[in-house]
Amino acid sequence: MPESAGLARDLVVTALRVWRLEALLNGANLVATELVANAVQHGSGRYLVFSIERPSRSRVRIRVTNQSRIRPVLQSPGEEETRGRGLLLVAALAIDWGTDVHTSGKTVWADLADEAGT
Repeated sequence: MPESAGLARDLVVTALRVWRLEALLNGANLVATELVANAVQHGSGRYLVFSIERPSRSRVRIRVTNQSRIRPVLQSPGEEETRGRGLLLVAALAIDWGTDVHTSGKTVWADLADEAGT
């Protein structure tokens, strides 16, 4: 599934341009990449579901669902560590994020907002 992150970024770019929320492009692409990478790396099963929605005029929600029911955990990597910073990046870029566990797996989501309201 290495191509999954690229496909997710393509969807993000298309949606944000249609919604005229280009100010969110960089952050949303990074969030999408991190959430998809985590789902591919730590998920179980053969599929993941990616979506982006617009719950309000200036806010978007990125979701990645996979078949693992294990919740992601924010790490505190040392300076020498080369991994473990993905969720820290998501938390820094998102105005809110979380995990919803359900019978067939989990959904990790992150909300981003265009504070300028453009």
